[in-house]
Amino acid sequence: MQARVLIVSSEAVPLVKTGGLADVVTALAVSLRRLGIDASILMPGYASAILHPQAPQWTPVALPRSLPGGAARLLQGTMPDTDVPLVLLDTERFRARGANPYLDRDGQEFTDNAICFADLANAALAICAGETSITVPHVVHANDWHAGLIPLLLKTAGLHHIGSMLTIHNLAFQGNYPFSLAPQLGLGGVAAMPQVLAGLEYWGQLSFLKAGITHADCITTVSRSYAAEMLTTRFGYGMEGVLNSRRADLRAIPNGIDSATWDPANDPMTAAPFGIGNWRGKALCKCALQAMFGLLPVDPFMPLLGIGSRMSHQKMADVVLQAMPAILTRHQRLQLVVLGCGERQYEEGFAALMQDFPGRVGVHIGYDEPRAHALHAGSDMLLHASRFEPFGLTPLYAMRYGTIPIASRVGGLSDTINDAVESNGGSGVLFDGENAADIVLAVQRSLGLYHNAAQWRTMQENAMRIDFDWHSAALSYVDAYADIADPQAANAFRRAVRAVPVAAAAALQA
Repeated sequence: MQARVLIVSSEAVPLVKTGGLADVVTALAVSLRRLGIDASILMPGYASAILHPQAPQWTPVALPRSLPGGAARLLQGTMPDTDVPLVLLDTERFRARGANPYLDRDGQEFTDNAICFADLANAALAICAGETSITVPHVVHANDWHAGLIPLLLKTAGLHHIGSMLTIHNLAFQGNYPFSLAPQLGLGGVAAMPQVLAGLEYWGQLSFLKAGITHADCITTVSRSYAAEMLTTRFGYGMEGVLNSRRADLRAIPNGIDSATWDPANDPMTAAPFGIGNWRGKALCKCALQAMFGLLPVDPFMPLLGIGSRMSHQKMADVVLQAMPAILTRHQRLQLVVLGCGERQYEEGFAALMQDFPGRVGVHIGYDEPRAHALHAGSDMLLHASRFEPFGLTPLYAMRYGTIPIASRVGGLSDTINDAVESNGGSGVLFDGENAADIVLAVQRSLGLYHNAAQWRTMQENAMRIDFDWHSAALSYVDAYADIADPQAANAFRRAVRAVPVAAAAALQA
């Protein structure tokens, strides 16, 4: 018997991406399949996913049960450029979503998000109950609040033989809605049960995330530091109580990155290849980035700072906008490129910064992979400020390209970045605080290091040598799956891991 996992997520690359969750889901599925696990993905059928240029040929699959939002069907295919089986939940509501699957054009949450993601959970339940032609999984791996109802629905349906895992990628997003919506979400009956009500109710609201935390067989998060932080009042966002009650079932499994996709020596989306001992390509990538963002002069000796991030309160966009005028005024040779999107006020703030410093600041509102690769390959430094950070994939991508992160000392950032002062050479610069002055001092310290050529090169080499591949993370997930699966499936998970020769471990990411 082959062990089977259904990974449920609101997004996955390359079909839909707003942040690191999309990268993680696809990379994990690919890595699990390399270990011999039958991993598949269930996600919403947004129009952008169904009609994506790389989308496969879809095979319609009947969904007999009626979902809270109405009629639906499943579309079956394979994730582009992988062997990962993919299932989309095709509903009229999901098809109506625009470029951002969660927010409308005014940056407001869609009013039917609760119903849409209740549909996603009920579709997963239908698959697990054997109501479709899709193979029933041994474990369902739910990601973030969007899939948070799944563990609850499995338990109330009596499907105790199917293990459930909830991974929290960002505790600040919880899916909290008026409790009066329970009947519309298909929860009218179970919400009245005292044991279910306690796990759903959050300050008078119905919480998708709390439902997942309460009822999942296993809870994971994506870095060791964040696993400790989320149990505290400062970082728990009101969920620290229920998380502490489940702390025996909480695991930290740090993310990895796809080192084949983010490879400076073999990246078709950058201007030139480079690596340790071959730095000419890095200079060419910087010149290409300067030209792409309209910076003047195009000069490989100009220090270039990059920002690639969601423009949000979490990412301290407000503080960065306060700090940058002082930094750019003080350091007349510094150039800045910004790639991202988010809250309108911050998008407008970065656009205004570009107008105030013409030729020195380039801004692109939005996200696309070629610009992201160009930013990581061409920048000297990456500013990654954050009030909290469960993991932090973007600095890892930067380090792969010898771009030094300047990052807040929170969550996963403190696990993966070694500060230049606190370690032998280091791989980045960490700073404390959430004020403009803290960012100004961190950038000044980084520029001081940049102008010491020998020290800077050592930092670049340290950063590029750090190994963040998915192999160890995938093994940790399989171990967790085995602990929550029924006995026969648990043995299948453990056999899959034992079947992987140690000598072949390094080849799993090839």
